[in-house]
Amino acid sequence: MMVLITYDVSTSDEGGKTRLRKVAKICVNYGQRVQNSVFEVNVSYGDFLKIKDKLIKEMNPQKDSLRFYYLGNNWQNKVEHIGAKEGYNSEGLLMI
Repeated sequence: MMVLITYDVSTSDEGGKTRLRKVAKICVNYGQRVQNSVFEVNVSYGDFLKIKDKLIKEMNPQKDSLRFYYLGNNWQNKVEHIGAKEGYNSEGLLMI
């Protein structure tokens, strides 16, 4: 299932900068960054629950916010991209 994860982490204090790095690292480990604080994550529902749990544990709910947009399995028809940074096929061949 495809999920769009967005976050806004307050960096007004030193702890915020650390939280921001940790949240970004979790997202990078599971998905593709499509904008600064926006990630496309194509995983099973079980893996998504693990990611969500990790993110919630890192955030400060009084200062930060997370948003999850559930695009499901037929997400290709729900995403339109215009402009720079060509899209990618999350189900295509991955070369490391």
